[in-house]
Amino acid sequence: MSARKTPAVMTLAQARRIAIAAQGLSKGKPATPVSSRTISKTFERLQLVQIDSVNVLSRSHYLPFFARLGNYDREALNRMSSTHPRKMVEYWAHEASFVRPEHFADLQPWQRRNWFGNHPLPSELEEELTPQILAVLESGRAMTARQVSRRLGHDAQAPKENWGWNWNAVKRVLENLFERGEISAAGRTEQFERRYTLTERIYRDVEFTPSEPEEGMYRLIDASARAHGIGTIRCFADYFRLPTKAATGAVAALEAEGALQKVQVRGWDAPLYLHQEAALPRVSRARALLSPFDSLVFERRRLLELFNFHYRIGIYTPAEKRTHGYYVLPFLLADRLVARVDLKADRAAGRLLVRTAFAEPEAPPETAVELAAELALMAEWLGLAEVVVEPVGDLAPALTAEVSRLH
Repeated sequence: MSARKTPAVMTLAQARRIAIAAQGLSKGKPATPVSSRTISKTFERLQLVQIDSVNVLSRSHYLPFFARLGNYDREALNRMSSTHPRKMVEYWAHEASFVRPEHFADLQPWQRRNWFGNHPLPSELEEELTPQILAVLESGRAMTARQVSRRLGHDAQAPKENWGWNWNAVKRVLENLFERGEISAAGRTEQFERRYTLTERIYRDVEFTPSEPEEGMYRLIDASARAHGIGTIRCFADYFRLPTKAATGAVAALEAEGALQKVQVRGWDAPLYLHQEAALPRVSRARALLSPFDSLVFERRRLLELFNFHYRIGIYTPAEKRTHGYYVLPFLLADRLVARVDLKADRAAGRLLVRTAFAEPEAPPETAVELAAELALMAEWLGLAEVVVEPVGDLAPALTAEVSRLH
């Protein structure tokens, strides 16, 4: 059912199905082998995927595609960000992210500036290093900050006064140039270091001159609203980490044109907007383990309102304050978040470890069965031989039994 046929007043269950469908989760995983085209279309729907260095399970940008597609080829995804024409490019959006190339120009006017806090780089040093760094990058292949530092004979370590994140002056200038769009990321190393190059070498096929701010904001909020299906102005702005005040004007313009319409959801007390292309499926067939950085769970207030699910990422929480574990993935089943599991890939032993397993209140009886099947699929995708459930959490006994039955 299209958004135009969607009632102006709806239930939370209907709103959840709209949100799940907008994120490409409502139909479940494809039964046929996943093609590169399917991976590309999934990314087009999401608009962006967040990048993170934590690799306790898998790099974060791989996991949203597993949640939606199942056992897909990660190398096909890698090619989307490393070969021309690029379908994914790295830039600041919802933190460091892969975004669609056409978003790059629109994001530039809205990027944060001077975000290194109380440790500014001396201007004379930046003025000295900038042309040297650009000359090095222009002369050859993409390089990491360490490689550029060595080429310039510059200390690869940060000085004692610490200019932030233990970055030396070369790394700081590289990041400033990256934010301004003068250089871009050609990819990442195995150690997750950016490989910098000139921007024109990445954006051969799209316009990379910064957009007019209002025009760019309009397009970004439209893209965000498509990815949400339904949400608040705060939700739409947070997707690309845009200022809410400016996003409000873009929402008003989209509403005036009919791309967005105001709706009410019983139980969600907030001004809400529905995108004209949002779908309301009769049922959701979703079964997915969601990364802590999955775009469905970006906005915590929305997650609580829609799913009654309070979520805090364990990796950023002191150990003594963690309630469910370190790298905890919510489990989506049909149109509810029904459980959460703390996962770790023990690559040396070939095991997918379930460190904790907790059911949500009113989780359906089939939760353990469906979760065991999803964990088995994840282990296969990661190239791990078995799933091992540790005895922590109220769902652990039932999950252990189901995992044993599958083996």
